[in-house]
Amino acid sequence: MTAAPPSAGPRPVTVEEREGLTEVHGVDYSLVLDPAAFPHAPYAVLRDRAGRTWSSLNLLSSLHTLESPDEVYAVDGCEVELGPDDATVVVRTRSTAWTSHELRLVCRPDALELSVRVTGRGRIGSVQLLGGVGTLVDGAAGTFASSIAFASVLVPAPGEPVQLVRPAHSAGQVGLVGDASPGRLHSVFSPPPLVFGLGRSVPTGPVAIPDGDWLGLSLRAPVAELTFTTLGYVPLDGGFSLRLEYEGHTEVTDAWRTPVLVLRPASTGWAVLEDHRRDLVEHGGAPATVPRARPAWWSEPIFCGWGAQCARVAAAAREEHPTLLPPVAARALGVGADARTVHHERRLTGPASSLARQDVYDSFLARLAAHDLDPGTVVIDDRWQAAYGTAEPDPEHWPDLRDWIARQHRQGRRVLLWWKAWDPTGLPAAECIRDAAGRPVAADPANPRYREHLAEIVTRLVSSDGLDADGFKVDFTQRAPSGTSLRGHPGVWGIAALHLLLATLHGAATRAKPDALVVAHTIHPAFADVCDMVRLNDVAGLAVGGGPVPVVDQLRMRHGIAHRVLPDHLVDTDQWPMPDRAEWRRYVDAQVELGVPALYYLETIDRTGEAVTDEDLAAVAASWRRYRQRRVR
Repeated sequence: MTAAPPSAGPRPVTVEEREGLTEVHGVDYSLVLDPAAFPHAPYAVLRDRAGRTWSSLNLLSSLHTLESPDEVYAVDGCEVELGPDDATVVVRTRSTAWTSHELRLVCRPDALELSVRVTGRGRIGSVQLLGGVGTLVDGAAGTFASSIAFASVLVPAPGEPVQLVRPAHSAGQVGLVGDASPGRLHSVFSPPPLVFGLGRSVPTGPVAIPDGDWLGLSLRAPVAELTFTTLGYVPLDGGFSLRLEYEGHTEVTDAWRTPVLVLRPASTGWAVLEDHRRDLVEHGGAPATVPRARPAWWSEPIFCGWGAQCARVAAAAREEHPTLLPPVAARALGVGADARTVHHERRLTGPASSLARQDVYDSFLARLAAHDLDPGTVVIDDRWQAAYGTAEPDPEHWPDLRDWIARQHRQGRRVLLWWKAWDPTGLPAAECIRDAAGRPVAADPANPRYREHLAEIVTRLVSSDGLDADGFKVDFTQRAPSGTSLRGHPGVWGIAALHLLLATLHGAATRAKPDALVVAHTIHPAFADVCDMVRLNDVAGLAVGGGPVPVVDQLRMRHGIAHRVLPDHLVDTDQWPMPDRAEWRRYVDAQVELGVPALYYLETIDRTGEAVTDEDLAAVAASWRRYRQRRVR
C-alpha cells in the first residue's frame, strides 16, 4: 500500500487492513479486496452503506483489437494508492494484445471511477469492463464477469417490448444502432444517456421504477472520445459485464485510455440519470446550460404531417382491400403484436411518403383552419426531397416550396423540414461511408468534404436567399453506420461522428437564421449544444408479457428520461403511431402537461380506420388554448 501525503482533518475516504483484507470506505459504499488471493480471484466486493453487496466486481478487462483478441495471461496483483481525498486500486495485467495493461479504480467519497490504460498498437474492436477474457494461475480460463447481487437494471432506451426497468438477468443496450427490426428495437433515443441503473427491487411494471437504493453505472468522456456505437449490459449465469463496440475505427498508436466508468450510489432510479448529467457537466463532458436563447415560437403547438399521411394511405388501402386490416383485428392485436401486424404496417405506411405533397398539405391546413386549429409550426415530413442526401425539393411534390413557406410565414407560422440523418442517397461516393463492395451506406461526417457539402445544403434550405425554412426535424439518427468492414474518412466513428454531423447541420442552420430550430431524439447530455428540442419519437406498443402499454404511460416515462438528462430543453411530445382513437384522445390531453403538443392525426387513425371527428378536433383545439394560456402566464 502506498502512503498518502499528509492531509488536514478527517479523510473522506478511509482504508483499513483487517484479517488480511483491504477495506476502502466512502460515504455510501465500501470496497473489500483480498490482495493475496487476487492473482486467482481478481475481485473487489462492492457493498452499500448497510453492508449489502451490490456485486463482486471483476477487475479484469479486455480491449480486443482487430489484430488480436485481448486475453489476460498474468495478473500482477493489485495495490492501493492513497491520496489526500481518495484511494486508487491499481491492477496491472499482462495480455496478448498490449504492451502494458493497467486498470485504475479511483475510490472517491461519493463514487468509484474505473478506467483502463493500455500501450501498444492496434485498432480497438470492442472493450469489456467489469470482466474480461483470460487464464488465471489456477487454470481457470475463458470469460470472467462481475456478480449480480441486485434485482433489476434500468435501461433508459425505450424500445419494444417496453421495459424501462428489467430483471437483472436481462440484457440491455444503449447507443446508435437500431430500427424496427427484431433485436434492434432500442434506439428510440439515439444516443440516450450512457448509463445503466442497478436496483435492489424487482421490476413492477413496464414503465415503473421501483423504490429503494440504486447504483448508477455511467460513462464519462468528452463527446469527441465517444467513438463507439453501443454500450451493452451483458448478463449471463449470475454474472455481467459491460461491452463497448468500437468496430475497429479507433486506432491506438502509442497509449490509449477507455472512457471512465462511474459507479455511484443513488437514492432513486431517476437520480441515476440526474447524477449522470451532473457528472458530465462537472467534468466538461456536457454543456452546463442551453447554449442560446429560446425564441417564443419554438414553444408553439406543432402540426406534423406524417400521421395524417399514413392515415390517408391506410384509408385508401382499406377501400381497395376491406379485409387487409379490419379495425377490430388491429385493436385486438395491439401495436406491433406479431409478424402479421408488422407486415400490414409496412404495406400501409410504406407509400405514405408519396403524400408529402404541396396539395396534400394544403388540404391538411384547410382542415385545421376549419376547426380553429392554428399551429405555430408545421413539419413537412418524409419525403419532400427528391433525394435524401442532397435535399433538393421534389418538384413533382412541391412545385414551389419557397413560395409555400412564404405563405406560412405570412400567416404567422414557421416551417420545419424533416431530415433523414446519415442517408447517402444522391451524394458523391467519396463523401460516404462504404461497405465491402464499395456501396455507399451512410454520409460520412468525418469527411471534411461532406461537412462542407452539408453546410451548403443546410444554408440553401434555411437562408432567406434559399427556401427560407425555419429548421429541421431530424430523424433516423439511430441508423448509424456500424461494422468493422465499413470504410470512410478515418478518425471519427460512432456517437462522436453523429455529434459532428449534427454540429455541422446545427451550426449552418443557426448561421443562416439565428433562431432556426433543430429537433432531434438525441438526448445524451453532450448533445445539448446541437439539439434545441427533444422529440420523444415513435410510440411503442407491448409489454414483455404481450399486453399493450398505455400510450400516456409511455409519454410520461420518456418525458421523465429526457427531462432528467436535458432539463432545460423543450420536449416535442410527438404523437405517432396511436393504437386507436381512445388512446389518441388520452395522449392529446396529456401532451400539454408535459411538453410542446404535436398533432399528427386529422382525418382517421391509421391503425384502426376510426374517424377523427369534429368533436375530436374541437378537443385538440381546446387543449391548445389551455396550453397557450398557461404558457403566457
